[in-house]
Amino acid sequence: MGKVTLWMQMSLDGIADSADKVSWPVVDEELYQPYLDDLCAAEAFLYGRRTYEQMASFWPQADEEPAISEFYVDFARCWKKTPKFVISRTLDVVDWNTRVLRGNPIEQVAALKAETKGELIVFGGPRTATPLMRYGLIDDYHLFIHPIVLGHGTSLFPRAGIEPPLNLIDVTSFPSGVARVHYQQPPAHRHRTWSPGPEPDRVV
Repeated sequence: MGKVTLWMQMSLDGIADSADKVSWPVVDEELYQPYLDDLCAAEAFLYGRRTYEQMASFWPQADEEPAISEFYVDFARCWKKTPKFVISRTLDVVDWNTRVLRGNPIEQVAALKAETKGELIVFGGPRTATPLMRYGLIDDYHLFIHPIVLGHGTSLFPRAGIEPPLNLIDVTSFPSGVARVHYQQPPAHRHRTWSPGPEPDRVV
């Protein structure tokens, strides 16, 4: 069985998705350079539709840009060769070693986790991540906390007072003020429902 790891950008007040896409989050080489080897060692990437479309609009041609940095070239090549899965009921056309997951996302991701031996890295907003958390499918959390308070938007942890019992592994700070916090779900709490609630939201 593989491991599912969530990589998430969020504000100080816990917002992981906001209408303000201009000033935050700043996801750049500074944040990801230290983890390039980890990202490229993943068995697959998992996206929601919006995040996948953003990635697919840039990374396939990024390594052909003459002025781009070595890091972006390396990650572009890594991104293209790594198998990718997209949770969506409306996306039809995908490329670059990508497959669309339709139907119940919990069942789809649980099946992927069972059949893989490596790491499945989840990128996307709370609409993608929260159902997977609720049903105990996330093993590791890499939370990049930005020094900004948004005051509105969608929280990664929407149910006040209910939290998964996570173990802190390490914390890394960056000159920009961003802190990357690595948590891990204790084995005894994996594959269990940590938060009561309805069936996962329909995805697009």
